[in-house]
Amino acid sequence: MTQQPTVPPAPPPQSAAPPDRPGAAPDRAAAAGSGPQSAAPPAPRRTAWSEGVRRLRTAATTEPGRLRAIGAALVALVLLFGAVSAWQVSDRVAAADAVVDHSQPLSADAAHIYRSLADADTSASSGFLAGGDEPRSERRRYEKDIREASELLAEAAAASEGSPTAERQIAVLNRGLPVYTGLVESARADNRQGLPLGGAYLRYANEKMRGELLPAARKLYTAETGQLGGDYADAESWPLLGLGTGVLALAALGWAQRRNYRRTNRVFDRGLLGATAAVLALLVWLGAGHMLARSGLNESDTKGARSLQALNEAWIGTLQARGDENMTLVARGGGAAYEKSYRKQMAAVAGTGERRTEGGLLGEARRVADDRSGGDAVRDAQRAVQTWQQRHRQARAEDDGGNYEDAVARVIGAEDSTRESFDAADASLGRAAAHEQRQFEEAAAAGRGRFGGLLVGALLLAVLGAAGTVLGIGRRLAEYR
Repeated sequence: MTQQPTVPPAPPPQSAAPPDRPGAAPDRAAAAGSGPQSAAPPAPRRTAWSEGVRRLRTAATTEPGRLRAIGAALVALVLLFGAVSAWQVSDRVAAADAVVDHSQPLSADAAHIYRSLADADTSASSGFLAGGDEPRSERRRYEKDIREASELLAEAAAASEGSPTAERQIAVLNRGLPVYTGLVESARADNRQGLPLGGAYLRYANEKMRGELLPAARKLYTAETGQLGGDYADAESWPLLGLGTGVLALAALGWAQRRNYRRTNRVFDRGLLGATAAVLALLVWLGAGHMLARSGLNESDTKGARSLQALNEAWIGTLQARGDENMTLVARGGGAAYEKSYRKQMAAVAGTGERRTEGGLLGEARRVADDRSGGDAVRDAQRAVQTWQQRHRQARAEDDGGNYEDAVARVIGAEDSTRESFDAADASLGRAAAHEQRQFEEAAAAGRGRFGGLLVGALLLAVLGAAGTVLGIGRRLAEYR
């Protein structure tokens, strides 16, 4: 039996490195990386924002997703309508409050300041003409006018913050009034002693009043009247943004219900129908309420504020004419300038001369008086002014004829004097002004009351409309579950 030779095992390849040789690990890593079992690189992570956008896009392609988007838009639009309506109503309520509680009273106070100063000047000159035996009634009237002017100036200073024009004029009046009263007291003291210097002091006081105090009071009155007009404009302006938003919300709700009808053949969606009713109710309330408020405020303007302005102009004119008449006699032969001013003032008040056909300031006040009570009071003032003019001509004839004492008696006497006519005109104008003030307060309060409840109602109806929208859309969504 033949025995086969034994073949020795082949040696290991020389290229293989022993496990403990440097470089072995990198070779295995390289081999592992190049093998078929290697892992793919990790995908980039999505942010929460991108994931949310992706889900919204996916949801928008489905009917439930579209319904949710439509519902959210409708709720936002209805709530926006309520918020805008409440905001605009709040602004108009604030403006109406300013008309009733702030600007009109300030305008009336400014006119009162002007009248008080002019009447104080008239009383001072009337008392001076009486000589050393000054009537106590004239003294009390003068002191009352000065006291009222001072008190009203203090109130106006507290209420006119934020108005540079008003603050400047109040400062002028506060500085000048003590100077004026000091000059009047000096004139009165010299007059009691029979010193001619008293007349010079009184003329200086009159110049102070005419050249500084009354112009400042006029500017204060003009500024406050302008503020009143601005508040009226703000209160009466239409809430166009709120009305426009309401129409848009109503149209959107109508479109949503039509869309539901075309897709489901359901005629009514109770939730959306209730939301539509709430929005429509608020829209009608906003428009009608503002229209009624606007009407009431406009009535307070035409029947009260404008009538008062016309009366104030006529009243101030009569006071200045009376002061000129007195100063003509105080000047003792040197009062030609005062007589010229008297005629100018009287022409403006009574409508004489070039303004005869217009009726002057009294004619204007009578035209804007809207009822019999106010018109009759102005008519009485016109008659008194006519009598005053006749008596003034008689007084001037006496003075021009050298009968100074008789002229003074015709001006400040107790009977058949220009003083009697002036007092009658003054009382009639005061009665007319009080009547117009009451009419303003009643009409303005009624107009402001038309806004009552609208602010709260706007918010409540908007919430109800939003709730109805949620219920209506929610019912449709429930059909997909």
